[in-house]
Amino acid sequence: MARPISASHDLRRDEILNVAAACFADQSYPATSMNHIAAACGTSKARLYHYYESKEAILFDLLDRYTQKLLLIIGQVEATAQRRALDERASLHELIRAFLREYETSATRHAALLGSTQFLSEQQREVILDRQRDVVAAVTRFLRRAYPDRLNEHNQTAIAMTLFGMINWTFTWLRPGGPLSYAAFAEEVITLLDGGLAPRA
Repeated sequence: MARPISASHDLRRDEILNVAAACFADQSYPATSMNHIAAACGTSKARLYHYYESKEAILFDLLDRYTQKLLLIIGQVEATAQRRALDERASLHELIRAFLREYETSATRHAALLGSTQFLSEQQREVILDRQRDVVAAVTRFLRRAYPDRLNEHNQTAIAMTLFGMINWTFTWLRPGGPLSYAAFAEEVITLLDGGLAPRA
């Protein structure tokens, strides 16, 4: 009979993913080896292989968990908006705040999502890309509901990608503890959106 996987096993996998994400961000996915990850984890390569069979397996698990987390955030915001009876624009505002709260603590994972997906196998890559498409589709729905007079089938993709352009690359320049916090930046993004998309008098 197979021995059940302990909670500490999953905890150790989380630690490995955190370290691997930092390694990928510091020196790129191609330049990072299992030896690098093992050394950064303070363990042996043989011990690392106990948890993951390859560097690609680490990358896929990292991106699989992270994209599921982004979809979970969307679902949580929808549930919160319904519970609090928020209007559509306030719901979008909450989504932007929630994404940036996550980005503040997931900069290296987000960097891997944006910069390393191409190193997955074709099947794994499609899983991650489908999740990214689901995120984009959900954000587009939030935008259309928030600004029904301004978004339509012709411009909705451009506007959704403009929003992602504002928030998705914060890991390259917005540092925790810096002069602009992630929370303050979220309010700046909200102000820009409302200024550009809210109905004009």
